[in-house]
Amino acid sequence: MPAFRQVGEKQLPQEVIFMAWSPKRDLIALANKVGEVLLHRLANFQRLWSLPPSESTGKEVTALAWRPDGKILAFALADTKQVILCDVEKPESLHSFSVDAPITYMHWMEVTEESSVLTSFYNAEDESNLLLPKLPALPKNYSTTAKIFSEEKSDEIMKLMGDVRLNALVLGGNSGFIEIYAYGMYKIATVTGVTGSCLTLCLSSDLKSLSVITKVEVSPESEPEITYFQLDTSLLSTYLPEVTRMARKFTHISTLLQEKNTTTSVQDEFMQLLLWGKASLELQALLMNQLTVKGLKKLGQSMESSYSSIQKLVISHLQSGSEALLYHLSELKGMALWKQKYESLGLDATGIEEAITAVGSFILKANELLQVIDSSMKNFKAFFRWLYVAMLRMSEDHVPPELNKMTQKDITFVADFLTEHFNEAPELYNRKGKYFNVERVGQYLKDEDDDLVSPPNTEGNQWFNFLQNSNHLKESPLLFPYYPQKSLHFVKRRMEGIIDQCLQKPADVVGKSVHEAFCMPLYKASKSEDPTSQLFKLPFLWNDKSSNLHYVLFTMLESSISKIYILRRHTDTSRSADNGLLAVDFGNFLNSSINENSGTSCYSCLDAHFYDDETITVILAENSEQEGKERILAQLPLSSVYTEENRGLEFSWNSAQRLDMQCEDIPTQSVTIEGQWRVLENMKAQYVAVNGIRKVSCVLSSNLRHIRVFEMDVEDDGEAEEEEEEEMVPQASAGEEEPRPSTSNQEESVLAGSAELADETGEQESSLNA
Repeated sequence: MPAFRQVGEKQLPQEVIFMAWSPKRDLIALANKVGEVLLHRLANFQRLWSLPPSESTGKEVTALAWRPDGKILAFALADTKQVILCDVEKPESLHSFSVDAPITYMHWMEVTEESSVLTSFYNAEDESNLLLPKLPALPKNYSTTAKIFSEEKSDEIMKLMGDVRLNALVLGGNSGFIEIYAYGMYKIATVTGVTGSCLTLCLSSDLKSLSVITKVEVSPESEPEITYFQLDTSLLSTYLPEVTRMARKFTHISTLLQEKNTTTSVQDEFMQLLLWGKASLELQALLMNQLTVKGLKKLGQSMESSYSSIQKLVISHLQSGSEALLYHLSELKGMALWKQKYESLGLDATGIEEAITAVGSFILKANELLQVIDSSMKNFKAFFRWLYVAMLRMSEDHVPPELNKMTQKDITFVADFLTEHFNEAPELYNRKGKYFNVERVGQYLKDEDDDLVSPPNTEGNQWFNFLQNSNHLKESPLLFPYYPQKSLHFVKRRMEGIIDQCLQKPADVVGKSVHEAFCMPLYKASKSEDPTSQLFKLPFLWNDKSSNLHYVLFTMLESSISKIYILRRHTDTSRSADNGLLAVDFGNFLNSSINENSGTSCYSCLDAHFYDDETITVILAENSEQEGKERILAQLPLSSVYTEENRGLEFSWNSAQRLDMQCEDIPTQSVTIEGQWRVLENMKAQYVAVNGIRKVSCVLSSNLRHIRVFEMDVEDDGEAEEEEEEEMVPQASAGEEEPRPSTSNQEESVLAGSAELADETGEQESSLNA
């Protein structure tokens, strides 16, 4: 019986350029040439959701990576230089950040190193709860993450970060661009010293070593060189508990700063009139033609409601967010003062103190806005009440007794309203609304550098005057600076700049500690190669979690015959005994016309990925010149490569010379795969994506549209396969396209059944798991 069971086959309408299996579920993420990201389920290759390209995020996907727990998918966009973290349950962005260069490869790893120190750290209660008052929970509508995490009294940011155990998203791009993001959100290292554009990279699970393979353009005329670098990242490993704690604090802070909109939930037309002095056509018609007594009352109530809405937003979002920032920055300052542990990581108490001061200034400005709102709301309310009574009298209607009385206070409010909003103001002549000002609140929320049109009146404020007349007190570090002439947005941007500078320093310090441990030019790449046709670029890295060995898979063309080269490097560069290089070629194992005794390799490797710690999944093509060459999907056990016979063979490489110039000296192991292979009939297979944990693989044809999905650890049942083929939609030819399926009721029911990833019921789990 043929090995592996085929469980799905599709002709896709768009060319697929990236595939990535979820590490925990039978889900595969695809990215196609038009910039669409799709999530498919193993069973029948059913599409669960698709995220279309957009002008705001980007249209050119260049890399995919799953968080190790499978709950978040990251993808990079070259045209906007953005990285998007997407929820697995629905196609929406949870977090995004910009990078300085287009990303060409990303790898998301989790620290698996275990020690008594780490175990006690992971299990320890956060000491801050013993020393500081508990931080109140953020409001449920503070961020988009609240849409996903509806559990009461939960911290959405904590859930976005995942487990306490550190995980890191490693990004590689053009011109030696490499950055490491803790929890996929906070930049913990900016790596320098690597040349070329990143093809692939892998951070070891003990954080001791970062392996990178780049394409170096030596000159425009010459062919680019593929080069392997092994970098020493032992600083991260040495200070792992400190790095984890610092990263979690910085991730909280950077995520709090992501919330940029303070009025997104207020969609009232009167809000637009109140803030910017512009009304919709419908509201203009009401004001110009239909402003009856009843309409005026409604207008007054709407204005009051709008002010109240802004006030609630400021209190619930700005104040709670600022309080959270101060809380985490204060903890961070305490960590920075523990120089023995945190100074080496670049944590600077002075910079954090400046950030705390900037947050204090923002809180002062937010409180000022609350006072302006409170004052304006009283004046508006009194004015509309007075105008309403006046219109009732003019229309000779009955005036209720409770409205007929006006106290001196009410008269003062009305007078203040008329003075503030309807007096002639020459400084406003060049602005919208020349002769009156309705922007006392809106001016604070405008994203402009101009001074406030109507700054707060500080005359008569005894505390303000006392500070102005006391030079020593005015310059005290205990008092937050106050910017009376500036808007809330200006102070917010200033605060963000100072905090960003504070967050950046550890990334620079950690990045400078990374140094090159080993470098070897591998081979010259062909300039004529079309980069868009390459789904996966060999070399491909794998980290053996049990022994922290790096395996590097790559191919070099020799007379059109492609061998696999396996480079084995230990994360500890001093352990040279574990390092080695071996070539693998594939002998004949099919009953074909090829002469078995020819002594030459019968198959070339088209694509290869590590299935697990002990097995490599390969796509092979016959080397024969006959038409209709078969493509093979096969499993290659490492035990058949690293045998007792070749254990003593050593390759003495010369790092000053390219590896392809030393090929004749590389030990070669010929293997014939037994049992674990399958002919891929009627398919010009070219690429494969695998998941050894879920025991599945996905094969893609050279035209990037024809996909087959296999369960790898079961034999194919011929009868079941025939029944499956009868039920399956007939496959189009290579040039045809299957119409893009619309979201079916079945897909909708699957998505409707999706809920929080944590504590799912069995029924909900079945919506995504095969």
